[in-house]
Amino acid sequence: MKRIVSLLFILSATWCNLGAQKGLDEQVKKLIISTVSINTHYVDSVNTEKLVEDAIRGMLENLDPHSSYSTAEQTKRLNEPLQGSFDGIGIQFNILDDTLMVIQTVTGGPSEKAGVMAGDRIVSVNDTAIAGVKMPQDDIMKRLRGPRGTKAKLGIVRDGIGETLQMTVVRDKIPIKSVDAYFMITSHTGLIRFSNFGMTTHQEVVEAMNKLKARGMTNLILDLTQNGGGFLQEAAKIASEFLPEGDMIVYTNGRSYPTQEYRSHGSNTFQNGKLIVLIDEYSASAAEILAGAIQDQDRGLVVGRRSFGKGLVQRPIDLPDGSMIRLTISKYYTPSGRCIQKPYEKGKEQEYRMDVINRFNHGELTNADSIHFPDSLKFQTLRRGRTVYGGGGIMPDYFVPLDTTRNTALYRWIMAKRILVNENLRYLTQNRAQMKAEYPDFPTFRLKFNAPQSLVDTMIKEGKKTFKGTVSEKEEQQTVALLKHMAKALIARDLWDMSEYFAIIYEKDDIVNKAVQLMEEQQ
Repeated sequence: MKRIVSLLFILSATWCNLGAQKGLDEQVKKLIISTVSINTHYVDSVNTEKLVEDAIRGMLENLDPHSSYSTAEQTKRLNEPLQGSFDGIGIQFNILDDTLMVIQTVTGGPSEKAGVMAGDRIVSVNDTAIAGVKMPQDDIMKRLRGPRGTKAKLGIVRDGIGETLQMTVVRDKIPIKSVDAYFMITSHTGLIRFSNFGMTTHQEVVEAMNKLKARGMTNLILDLTQNGGGFLQEAAKIASEFLPEGDMIVYTNGRSYPTQEYRSHGSNTFQNGKLIVLIDEYSASAAEILAGAIQDQDRGLVVGRRSFGKGLVQRPIDLPDGSMIRLTISKYYTPSGRCIQKPYEKGKEQEYRMDVINRFNHGELTNADSIHFPDSLKFQTLRRGRTVYGGGGIMPDYFVPLDTTRNTALYRWIMAKRILVNENLRYLTQNRAQMKAEYPDFPTFRLKFNAPQSLVDTMIKEGKKTFKGTVSEKEEQQTVALLKHMAKALIARDLWDMSEYFAIIYEKDDIVNKAVQLMEEQQ
């Protein structure tokens, strides 16, 4: 019944605010009477919560692909990556053989303070076994997380210690970082990768830029590939670090909402150096706003593949029980007037979700000749008058095709079955101390370390046990090379952090290598 009260609350508020619209009051009355009548008089008992949620979802599904409803629990999970922090014990972990393995502790976090170390295996939380009992990962997470100030008693197995250690960790605020990696990719070019636009993203990006400038950075690559977006305001603040004061960044327009412009404040962290933005088919929303502003204002180049095309603005409407409606209220437009949103038909969400697959099938991701735009979608950049295209998403200045031949079927199978991750964890667990001594810093590791053939042979052997296809000698050699490269990157991550991981990964990334090439050609 509480959920019905929640629905009546939001309907009543809407009714009061918009009741002057002809016919709306009658429709709201119909919905309220129908909901209460079903709950009161229907022949069988009904799940009131599900009944109301289905009604809300049914209304939203016929609007657009991005208007949505989420339960209180879903809302909390959706908001967490954007809020910049959560309460917990502060570890990065992986699951190996039904046991939680600590990859790293958050620097200065509660686990590090309590003495937890990389390589530890957590076997119990508050005297409840979590190892060897096939506990779902979500349940493990619930036991580790909790309000700050509460305690988690951990049972820990550590190599070289003959008994289970007991450590009490006081949960605290754990920061969630948007910036995955930043490092100098050449002597003068820095690279920053971030995965979303959360509440602290602008601050993190500025900090990364300042650190890279101290290392000699004069050119910058922003990696927004697979960045699903987030807060518009953060995208605007980041764009202000690159654009002169007053430059248009993005504007929004909707039926009930007047046009709103977002212009640069000219923050001046990186106004003059060469700039390249990387995007792909999974770059969306705020990532497209930033890329579109840089492209339209001729501040830098955009490299990669056409972005996702998510240009609808959602307004969150909080319901009294903690659930939430995200309702589309307007559309994003780049400075040249391009609408970022790709076309869609109302009520046909499945077709909309298939768009990236359809692009692949039509050859757009692999062949520039397969991309065609009508003249009606041509726009001009604001300073140099270059031709750019609308029609949904941001089309890059330099197209980099998706390499469909690089990954073999066996490699994809080994990755999907977590064989590479698991075998890497075993190897590092056995050799962590030796590797730390042999490779005291990342430059030494990057130059001298190669994944042992025995490690890769084990991965191949385990993969072939369940792989259904046939593997030629050429495919196996290609798989070995891929596994060695990925294993090195994962070991670098586990010994240091994500910047070191991406420094290895990017050695064979076509979009990044194209950006580096363009930087060198512009010198």
